[in-house]
Amino acid sequence: MRTALVYHEDMTAAQLLWEAPECEIERPERLTAALERLRQWGLEQRCLQLAAREASEAELGLVHSPEYVSLLRGTQTLSTRELQALSGQYDAVYFHPSTFHCARLAAGAALQLVDAVLTGAVHNGLALVRPPGHHSQRAAANGFCVFNNVAIAAKHAKQRHGLHSVLYFSWHRYEHGRFWPYLRESDADAVGQGQGRGFTVNLPWNQVGMGNADYVAAFLHVLLPVAFEFDPELVLISAGFDSAIGDPEGQMQATPECFSHLTQLLQVLAGGRVCAVLEGGYHLESLSQSVCMVVKALLGDPALPLSGPMEPHHSALESIQSVRAAQTPHWKSLRQQGSTPILNPSTYSLEQRASSVSPGGPKFKAAEAQASAALSSLLDQLHLNPTLPVCTAVALTALDAALVLPADVLRQEGSAPQEETRAWARLHEALAQDKALTALGKVLHLLNRILDGQVSSGIAATPEPAAAPTLDVVIRRSLSHGARRLLCVAVGQLDRPADLADDGRNLWLNIRGKEAAAPSMFQVSVPLPGTTGGFVNCVLALVLPLAYGFQPDLVLVALGPAHGLQAPQAALLASLLRGPAGGRVLVLLEQGSTSQLAGILARVLQGEAPPGLGPFSMASPEDTQALIYLRGQLEAEWKMLQVAAPQVP
Repeated sequence: MRTALVYHEDMTAAQLLWEAPECEIERPERLTAALERLRQWGLEQRCLQLAAREASEAELGLVHSPEYVSLLRGTQTLSTRELQALSGQYDAVYFHPSTFHCARLAAGAALQLVDAVLTGAVHNGLALVRPPGHHSQRAAANGFCVFNNVAIAAKHAKQRHGLHSVLYFSWHRYEHGRFWPYLRESDADAVGQGQGRGFTVNLPWNQVGMGNADYVAAFLHVLLPVAFEFDPELVLISAGFDSAIGDPEGQMQATPECFSHLTQLLQVLAGGRVCAVLEGGYHLESLSQSVCMVVKALLGDPALPLSGPMEPHHSALESIQSVRAAQTPHWKSLRQQGSTPILNPSTYSLEQRASSVSPGGPKFKAAEAQASAALSSLLDQLHLNPTLPVCTAVALTALDAALVLPADVLRQEGSAPQEETRAWARLHEALAQDKALTALGKVLHLLNRILDGQVSSGIAATPEPAAAPTLDVVIRRSLSHGARRLLCVAVGQLDRPADLADDGRNLWLNIRGKEAAAPSMFQVSVPLPGTTGGFVNCVLALVLPLAYGFQPDLVLVALGPAHGLQAPQAALLASLLRGPAGGRVLVLLEQGSTSQLAGILARVLQGEAPPGLGPFSMASPEDTQALIYLRGQLEAEWKMLQVAAPQVP
């Protein structure tokens, strides 16, 4: 199995034994609700289930002081009154006679997951744990957190498995330092100390209500550029869902499916070695759905399309701009995107900023109603589109003999009816030849299966002289039979069909164009970058913001004549484009392409991680200027391209 689920029912034992309103939301039902939802959706059964073990005191000592571990050990024999008195010495913490056991299980679950992933027993996984850990300090519990589970796991990965550096990225509700825990070192300009400068990346949210567009923008414009340059061997996720819609602590608006997209984006790193460890999340329905969405992504299932307008908030763009300005001296990947340093918005006068939404007030009640509606809508989507494993089909001819495919990838043998194929072939003389006609029939049959929902994605091959005509037919067939919005990413010598309507239903993006150009907001051309850093920059700063902003029903990736992509680049592009269209991706290859390329593409469309790109090399000045030019031309219409808040008159 590819995904582990680490859990132990004993972690539900600790509970609040006295009245403490600030602590009552951290309750055992957080785990039982999430686990029950995983079972209802058939996800637990698809995972390798591991019973969590206790972390040893030596393992806890990787992060925590011996005195603190000894203090926690002693809580097992304290009376309720003594536990309450000890809890009062910390901020938003309660202890229970089972706390030490539960917290050791939580830390041990994270260690088990890291061991399983780094030994190759599984590709990735989730540790479903409580108490959470991310606020815990070396010698103090804090904010429901007892032992810092992910920090212990990171130390363990370095010491036992020989991993090297750690890059820490955190987004959090900050409100210019006015939100708990009121730490100055949580602001954007806190970047680490000494040799660790630049290895701490803080993204402070200074308003509540941040939604899907804000979180995706933070990934595309801050986290992922830095992470690709860092090139991690392992990704540890402190999976807190207090940023999910409806949560009383975070008061944010990220819907559960957003966490599936964010997880997928992280899976292109570290060869897919991703370990998620549950942290916060206190709205039970929102939490349980979000947990399921993360597990679906880890299993390789397509993400549901994101809901709502994809336009980041002004405050989110302020934060993104501040982080990029603070981190630019430390990361070449941000320098090649043209960052503009500004005054950190968290240093502005607090009086100029609105206060947070107060619980019980009308705005809070409105947010609760919105959360309930969004969660109900998501459940409706899932009832209409039941959770099924991803299914990729391959319709190739000349490559079949040498092609090695995963067992769960379908080899398509059928073709569209001859009448239908010949009718479409009449549009282009090049399609009348036997080889081209046969290939077109296979392409149309595969396209029909994707549009009908029989398969989620596919790969098809065309003879080189018929590449452009076949692409033209596929575009027209898609738009006339069910696709409301079609994104076409054409790589190589492929021209946009001359009479294709510029009506907002299709977005044409040509990579390897002669020059950077945007004749309209729906026609974009960019030269193919010549370095790894330039290619990553192109995908993260241009392709994905356009794709997420457009919200297509279907993505076509056409690798045409002289496309120039190496197999890892093509795989990364296809993998990342699974997200915006809910996994509906059709890749068109030339029949002269290698079987190796087709096999890699089949695996990434099935949810596997793409191979690494190799050492990071900075984008050329010409490639950087091309992207800056296009962003300047397009960001007024495509808000996801923005990396800075527009100036307010």
